[in-house]
Amino acid sequence: MSNEINVNNDELTVKYSWKNGSWHSMQIVADSNPLSMETNSEFEFITEHYFGFTKRENKTSEYEVCHPKWEYYQIKDCKLNIEFRTLYGKEFEFLNHQTPISVMLAEGSEIEVKTKKYI
Repeated sequence: MSNEINVNNDELTVKYSWKNGSWHSMQIVADSNPLSMETNSEFEFITEHYFGFTKRENKTSEYEVCHPKWEYYQIKDCKLNIEFRTLYGKEFEFLNHQTPISVMLAEGSEIEVKTKKYI
């Protein structure tokens, strides 16, 4: 795996690459200035999930993830170099010919995972 983060004037370029047989990558070009999260936005809907659930054997547990609201970057361009069939099987090959519906880049933060409880 590798990653690259470059700031050039008012643009931020972020690239993440990984090797699984051959190299695959995702690259985003965005405005370099982060923006505050907008209430009721798609970004808020995707990133503001503070509870998770996991199942092991016959027990389900709940855990809480705490972090401040993340800022986001306005996307200018996105490039995918992913061979979906190779990675995930023939059922996902159609994704090689699709344009992403939603592309987001967040300025993340440290998180705290609070003790889980069994439900």
